[in-house]
Amino acid sequence: MILARAAVAAFLVVNLAAVHVLFLLGRPPAYNLIGAAGRLLGLYLAFALAVQVLLISRLPLLDRSFGMDRLTRWHRRAGLTVFWLALLHPAWVIVGFARAGRDPVPATALTLAKQWPVLLGMIAVALIVLVVALSIRAARRRLSYEAWHAVHLLLYAVLVLGLIHQYVEGTAFTTNLATRLYWWGLWAFVLGALLANRVIVPLVRNSRHRLRVAAVVPESDDVVSVHVTGRDLEKLGARAGQFFLWRFPGHNRWWQVNPFSLSAAPNGRSLRLTAKAVGGTTAGLRDLPVGARVFAEGPYGAFTLDRRARTATLLIAGGIGVTPIRSLLEDPRIGDDVIVLYRVRGGSDAVLLGELRNLAAARGARLHLLTGRTGPGNQPFDPDRLRAMVPDITDRDVYVCGPAALTEAVLAGLRRLKVPSRQIHAELFRLAG
Repeated sequence: MILARAAVAAFLVVNLAAVHVLFLLGRPPAYNLIGAAGRLLGLYLAFALAVQVLLISRLPLLDRSFGMDRLTRWHRRAGLTVFWLALLHPAWVIVGFARAGRDPVPATALTLAKQWPVLLGMIAVALIVLVVALSIRAARRRLSYEAWHAVHLLLYAVLVLGLIHQYVEGTAFTTNLATRLYWWGLWAFVLGALLANRVIVPLVRNSRHRLRVAAVVPESDDVVSVHVTGRDLEKLGARAGQFFLWRFPGHNRWWQVNPFSLSAAPNGRSLRLTAKAVGGTTAGLRDLPVGARVFAEGPYGAFTLDRRARTATLLIAGGIGVTPIRSLLEDPRIGDDVIVLYRVRGGSDAVLLGELRNLAAARGARLHLLTGRTGPGNQPFDPDRLRAMVPDITDRDVYVCGPAALTEAVLAGLRRLKVPSRQIHAELFRLAG
């Protein structure tokens, strides 16, 4: 983790310094400071796009060191940075040209839009605004995961338009051979990482392992488990607690993908996912025929015992977030000093409870089922309640997976109990369910 953090910090510092060197070497027109600042913002925007692509490229170093949850948070912040830079860069450039030519800003904008490279850049900005608008929480709630994911595919169009715009308009990148080698070498690395980890590696793995549906088992009215088999699954290197991005050709469209955690520890012979019906894709999983093809991208995530700092463990699950918790409990490396807290509204909502009880009995683990509506008198993750259930909580690694509200409540309680951050491992519900 320390080496990965140092590598990320060095990458950012070195490249931001290089961006400023490019700006100075590019000798931007001295028509006014606003226009020059707009050009610098354009360089920031180009680099922010490169960082954004790296964050979604599934680089093994980043995924194994930081986990998908942390990368998702960074991706969101980088996306907001791209959004504001995409608005400020053209605005400042247009105002700079308008002041230099003593023309109205709207007329200047129309004149610049007649140049096709500039027009492509403006289209890219419009697409960025659209994607961000649909990612705002109020809009996000109205979209299914599948629709939200499909909208984000527009960012690949933004990437293509942005690269064309940089190639034609980016005079800072063409000052000399060194600047050209640096800039396009950076983008070759970024696009190479994206292509290798999001396209080539998944295609090779799926061709090698030939995944198929082996069984579909309803766990409740709205939860189903899908058992998947294939060839040489032990070579996938999957760990309990990790997840895959799943596609089911013939059942859903190729661009529709869902992140489901493994709900059983991988054994080299089969994989199992357990999903709750929250969208069109997940609702139809129970109709998958045995023998149906499966396309899986992964394994991903650092929610594994590899990052454990203590020998004693506390597993906390909420709702369908029990899936990676159940797989961790099955991992032979977890030992026999384990406590499991499973939070559900009612006993009928406790998916995989029977399996948890059997595993807990085999491990000698303690299992607490926490039910009822959260409210006055029922705050299961209040620090005092946590300490009462787990007196030695500060001496344990804590794994938390569930809905965002539950996860935030648990993390707040752990902070108040002064559990060291290195012992806390959280997986958000959107990636577990």
